[in-house]
Amino acid sequence: MSIPSISPYSLADALPTEPTKPTEPTGTPAVLDWQLERDRAALLVHDMQQYFLAAYQQDAEPISTVVRNLQQLIEQADAAGVPVFYSQQPPAQAAIRRGLLTDRWGHGLQTESQAAIIDAIAPQPQHHVLTKWRYSAFARTDLAEALRYAGRDQLLITGVYGHIGCQVSAADAFMRDIQPFVVADAIADFSAAKHAGMLEWVAANCGVVVRTADVAQRFVVTQL
Repeated sequence: MSIPSISPYSLADALPTEPTKPTEPTGTPAVLDWQLERDRAALLVHDMQQYFLAAYQQDAEPISTVVRNLQQLIEQADAAGVPVFYSQQPPAQAAIRRGLLTDRWGHGLQTESQAAIIDAIAPQPQHHVLTKWRYSAFARTDLAEALRYAGRDQLLITGVYGHIGCQVSAADAFMRDIQPFVVADAIADFSAAKHAGMLEWVAANCGVVVRTADVAQRFVVTQL
């Protein structure tokens, strides 16, 4: 099965009304009250490749807003000295490498142009690009080691697709004692319902849900 065409949806329909204090499925407040700290954080731009974004209408929500928010987050991270990581799946993956992903998603991206990260947020020389093989950005990559080397134990997660790689990466970070912060309006998914369900699950089980504006406040560098 290949990636379906994704109909436009409003981010407002997917986002919690109080993004910094989301609720669990029972309606009780989420238990994690971690605060994002600039000197502990890193930013993950997850799978923002031509192949995955081709499923969206580019000039409509959610992806149009997500791209603008990612441009802002990347710029602010660079200014604040926050490391920026990109995950990027390679084209034409050998069967032994791709494994069970073929059973679920077919053969995946095949060309270098499909594998390219979109121009609007293309990695710059100071950024770190991870070759990604599984749903989690940690699986078969050196992301955990790179974060540890940089002295970072908080990870801002953005990109596509919310209920697949972004959610699994958040859970994986949590299991590695890295605090995941999911940026709700810098993620796109298959639908508003999938998007909202991912945010609710992360808030209830392993992370904190924030918005781009919340991150901006934390990344501000005071001019002396």
